[in-house]
Amino acid sequence: MIQQRANFDWMLKDLADGVPGIQQIVVLSADGLRIARYGGDPDTADRVAAACAGLQSLAGAVAGEIPQSDGQMRMVIIEINGGYFYLMAAGSNAYLAVLANETAEAGLMSNRMRDLVDRIGSHLTSPPRRNGQTV
Repeated sequence: MIQQRANFDWMLKDLADGVPGIQQIVVLSADGLRIARYGGDPDTADRVAAACAGLQSLAGAVAGEIPQSDGQMRMVIIEINGGYFYLMAAGSNAYLAVLANETAEAGLMSNRMRDLVDRIGSHLTSPPRRNGQTV
């Protein structure tokens, strides 16, 4: 895990307060390291971040098969028995992931996530790393 950025707390809390049903929010780097979280426990956030690295890679590969696409994943939504999972590109090498229960409204969730990314996307970045070190 990389050092969590404490100044993200209020930004992520705003999203959680604005959408009923949010269980956990995770900001992660493209290589699956947790940058910040809101709600839930740190171990779950780390597992979600790691899983998201593979998911965003898979989504990018699929996007590359769409002829008019630039190959970049913008958002993935997965409906699961008991809730939803949302993953959105959030900045340079960073992603915003949300776990929500069944009461979450998909349209509201995606709009609020997009608003958050638009407002603070420049802060939701992860510098490139080589051999575990920031470059």
